[in-house]
Amino acid sequence: MAALVGNLGQYALSYAAGGPPIKIGVLHSLSGTMAISEVSLRDVVLMAVEEINKAGGVMGRPVEAKVVDPASNWDLFAEKAKQLLLEDKVSVVFGCWTSVSRKSVLPVFEKNNGLLFYPVQYEGEECSRNVFYTGAAVNQQAAPAVEYLMSPEGGGYKKFYLLGTDYVYPRTTNKILRAMLLAKGVPAANIGEEYTPFHHQDYQTICGTIKKFAAGGGAAVISTINGDSNVPFYKEFGNQGLRAEDAPIMAFSVAEDELRGMDTSALVGHLAAWNYYQSVDTPQNKKFVANFKAYCKKNNLPDGENRVTDDPIEAAYFGVYVWKQAVEKAGSIEVDKVRKAVYGQKFLAPGGQIMMDEANQHTHKPVLIGEILKNGQFKTIWRSKGLVKPEPWSEYTNPEKGCDWINHQGTYQKK
Repeated sequence: MAALVGNLGQYALSYAAGGPPIKIGVLHSLSGTMAISEVSLRDVVLMAVEEINKAGGVMGRPVEAKVVDPASNWDLFAEKAKQLLLEDKVSVVFGCWTSVSRKSVLPVFEKNNGLLFYPVQYEGEECSRNVFYTGAAVNQQAAPAVEYLMSPEGGGYKKFYLLGTDYVYPRTTNKILRAMLLAKGVPAANIGEEYTPFHHQDYQTICGTIKKFAAGGGAAVISTINGDSNVPFYKEFGNQGLRAEDAPIMAFSVAEDELRGMDTSALVGHLAAWNYYQSVDTPQNKKFVANFKAYCKKNNLPDGENRVTDDPIEAAYFGVYVWKQAVEKAGSIEVDKVRKAVYGQKFLAPGGQIMMDEANQHTHKPVLIGEILKNGQFKTIWRSKGLVKPEPWSEYTNPEKGCDWINHQGTYQKK
């Protein structure tokens, strides 16, 4: 009771000093097929809020998080976004995972001039003034991953099976990758492509097809499978005797958090491309990992101190701090002022320093390729030299387009 009274007293003091709480929205699926990935993003955003409040809040005001559950239902994402902006009157929203959920809420944010920080890698071909993208564009994950596989260092693979969940991110990413492979001289006959619905569970036929595709050697699987379908896919892949040395899987949506719920014995040696791993060896990352485990244990969250961090978790976390820095630079929580203040912001994230682009609302990040270890962690086997500038429009499918909110009005035609 004494501790509670003390906390209330501190809250009252900050309220009096800086004004009422600043409301933020948290828009992540806490149930349904995407909960396997999104619950941890809610958790880390709330951890960042707690840290910020302990350090004095934002402009002396406490931050109050409004959490909603769109339940992996794309229409419900739009309804919940509208609730956060119009009823709860939040200043910013941190949320979404799949591109279909982001596309669902986009009209809501643009119509009501809301601000969304989106923390997951995506397919590009978007340039909204109401979204800051803290995850990777295709040129910061998918393209360098396939280029690595084609290189002598990465195995010199010549055949690629593109397997994804049937929605906008996998289809658009694979459209870009197919164009890139063809441009680099890979014959169309050496490119397979297939999609499955969300929550698909039976991968027996598909893995049989991949086995035939890879029979002659020199083949790799590019996986854009999202959500809980990854569990039966990897299991069936192993059941059919396929191993990383036969046909490595390069995944773009499987990270440490997904591996928590999987038998990793059959996954050893398979690959993933991200911009951060829990195993990144920096002082700030060791502190971040320890703090997240401690936060989960203290709040009695499932798996407690056994929880892991991963790329979207890190991107969700530093997104909150980038917003905080921008608000304090702008001296305001008004969306238009905050937006301008985000441009060029730098932050020492757990995985190293990142930078918000000065015009296109995306994030400059390193690119890492990791190999899955038996303990569900990743060993980094390749890293880009420095930060990679984000390119929302791919040079392979839309070389004439650019994204710039300073010198242009978003998407523009290059000369």
